[in-house]
Amino acid sequence: MVVFAQEPGEDERPPVLTATMKALLADQQSAWDRAPQAATPCVAGMAGSYPCENVDLLAYMPLSTFSASSGNDSWGWTDPLTGKEYALMGLNNGTAFVDITNPESPIYLGKLPTHTVSSSWRDIKVFDNHAFIVSEASNHGMQVFDLTELRNVASPPVTFSETAYYSGFGRAHNIVINEDSGYAYGVGSSTCSGGLHMVNIQTPSSPSFAGCFSADGYTHDAQCVNYVGPDPDHQGQEICFNANEDTLTIVDVTNKAAPLQVSRTGYSNAAYTHQLWTDETQTYLLLDDELDEQSYGYNTRTRVWDISNLDSPQLIGYYSGTTPAIDHNLYIKDGYAYEANYRAGLQILDLSDLANANLSQVGFFDIYPGNNNANFNGAWNVFPYFDSG
Repeated sequence: MVVFAQEPGEDERPPVLTATMKALLADQQSAWDRAPQAATPCVAGMAGSYPCENVDLLAYMPLSTFSASSGNDSWGWTDPLTGKEYALMGLNNGTAFVDITNPESPIYLGKLPTHTVSSSWRDIKVFDNHAFIVSEASNHGMQVFDLTELRNVASPPVTFSETAYYSGFGRAHNIVINEDSGYAYGVGSSTCSGGLHMVNIQTPSSPSFAGCFSADGYTHDAQCVNYVGPDPDHQGQEICFNANEDTLTIVDVTNKAAPLQVSRTGYSNAAYTHQLWTDETQTYLLLDDELDEQSYGYNTRTRVWDISNLDSPQLIGYYSGTTPAIDHNLYIKDGYAYEANYRAGLQILDLSDLANANLSQVGFFDIYPGNNNANFNGAWNVFPYFDSG
């Protein structure tokens, strides 16, 4: 089962990102807030009104269900006590929590309101049964919510309250969590020149500042891991792979007081380095450039990097999609990449020949049937990590 999200103060924010945000706001279309839809199998390339391949529709909950005007990020949580699965949905005015244990009959449990004001940007990650939430809303900081509260909601939907709050930064564009180390990284924030703002969340209810990396400026998104990849010089270290506007920037954050930049690598025709994810061996990395489809007229272009030498990562090729839609966020699980590609929706890529940068599409689900143009609406994010599949 895959859950994906539909989307309808500038301070140190770089001009190109500000322009992108304004374009996204201008391009939102409330007409896509359709009525709820029941389970519909993909037959002959369609699931009801949605184009598809090898992906069925299990349920659709419109934004009106959550009393919101736009959606953004999504993440998931599986209760270790009950095995129930929950979708966490970012909204312009808060975060919604949905019980999807029976995916054909999802239950909207309630909403955690935004800490300050509404914003079209919100980001969510999970660690130790807690959700950590940031937003571009002014002075929003990081909300912490104990997800075990979802076990006993008597009369949903309800309004939830924060479990804890971190005020070390105001706004932030994304939150990155290394679940193996217990550290969170606010990126694109109003601190650290927009770079890595490090927070110790090993005690989720008491987050504390741990360090800052600002040497390469603004980081839009990142993946931070305990490195077990093939580069012997860095094995056992905590490494962050950063999407830094026009570069892949790799940073050793093992010592939070003195993080070290390992490498900074650009690439031709970079328009806006947006997001990235490593394969499960930490040998290869896929990278989304959010604006190259608009800037250069490409079809969806997902770049493939060999990161076996962290000091000198090599761009070895790219996957060219079947449409001009923007690749926005991607994640890798069990040899497949799951991409949220805005107007083209969910795209699933087979990575079995990743060493040769030879990726092939094996499935998709298009939640914006009108067209697949390079514009900012459709699928914002995808979460493919539920054990239920």
